[in-house]
Amino acid sequence: MASVLGTASAILASRSLVSPSPKSAFPSISLNPGQGYGRKLYGGIGIQGRKGRPRFPFAVTNVATEVNQVEQAQKLAAKESQRPVYPFAAIVGQDEMKLCLLLNVIDPKIGGVMIMGDRGTGKSTTVRSLVDLLPEIKVVFGDPYNSDPEDPEAMGIEVREKVTKGEELAITLTKINMVDLPLGATEDRVCGTIDIEKALTEGVKAFEPGLLAKANRGILYVDEVNLLDDHLVDVLLDSAASGWNTVEREGISISHPARFILIGSGNPEEGELRPQLLDRFGMHAQVGTVRDAELRVKIVEERARFDKNPKEFRDSYKAEQEKLQQQIASARSNLSSVQIDQDLKVKISKVCAELNVDGLRGDIVSNRAAKALAALKGRDKVTAEDIATVIPNCLRHRLRKDPLESIDSGLLVIEKFYEVFG
Repeated sequence: MASVLGTASAILASRSLVSPSPKSAFPSISLNPGQGYGRKLYGGIGIQGRKGRPRFPFAVTNVATEVNQVEQAQKLAAKESQRPVYPFAAIVGQDEMKLCLLLNVIDPKIGGVMIMGDRGTGKSTTVRSLVDLLPEIKVVFGDPYNSDPEDPEAMGIEVREKVTKGEELAITLTKINMVDLPLGATEDRVCGTIDIEKALTEGVKAFEPGLLAKANRGILYVDEVNLLDDHLVDVLLDSAASGWNTVEREGISISHPARFILIGSGNPEEGELRPQLLDRFGMHAQVGTVRDAELRVKIVEERARFDKNPKEFRDSYKAEQEKLQQQIASARSNLSSVQIDQDLKVKISKVCAELNVDGLRGDIVSNRAAKALAALKGRDKVTAEDIATVIPNCLRHRLRKDPLESIDSGLLVIEKFYEVFG
């Protein structure tokens, strides 16, 4: 996709028009031929006392860790039979949204994207097309939480216990997960649930991980996020704030890491998002309907080609997709070497202060997004142009709303940027 590197310049140029000039085997549990799954295991790693009895009154096992090679093969077959995804490189227009998504893939610590816009503008299609571009990460083989073998803060409790005991971890590479959170999901499905009957009858804490466990170190996508039930919003807020999900059921407590890139999309006509959740999104992208007639025709024709023969259409964009994948991988590896001058940091904070942005999250995200953009462009130093490109997306949703104000908040941000940066 040749236009990706030029995306930032296109966004900046468009804003300038209206602004002043300026499984070896982990964690499978080895069982003797005569040993059934009813045996109590401690920590899910098979620590037993004398005569095979557990050393502690409660033993922990994990349903999701009992994965064998047949199940893995089934998952692979299911993946191959999934519906074809529209290629990211084939998305026409919507440069602001595409750039925000790419920056979050490069640096997940930016904190996600909130995409708001008219219905039928390709919000969901663009987000789901990101799947093909997601890079591979190291995970502990068979772990249901996608534990990072090198970061204790991103490890599940069972994996951490193995590391503490000096046991060797089986490591594998896997693509970053994208998990869809449906609006009708129950809290148990999102957080995970505990088998209370098994706990009471057998003395075993059996935990079935939910969507938050699956999304750890991946992407959690919520379509029509402004219609999400309040109790699920509370769950997301808690997990996004702490990076951990804790399940409390009948006096039993289980925690696991839940660090994810939160991506939401919605139509502002269908309702506003709670300010607490809105602030958890690192960036905010506004999507509008394409007005250019020729561009609309091109979008219609491309979609018709995809519907007619998805495989052939995807193959036609294979080279661009692979180029974009390499670009993302290179940016991720070079991100740590990107520097931003102290003078630019001070000016970013001055913009935030003069716009009365609450908290410091806007400052942090603006710095991170500017570095990610510089890495995407193949540079090791952030420029004022990089900041001008990303700062409206980082701050527009953090401004206090004035019901009498008719100017778009993104324009207020870019005007203040030109005032501070000269």
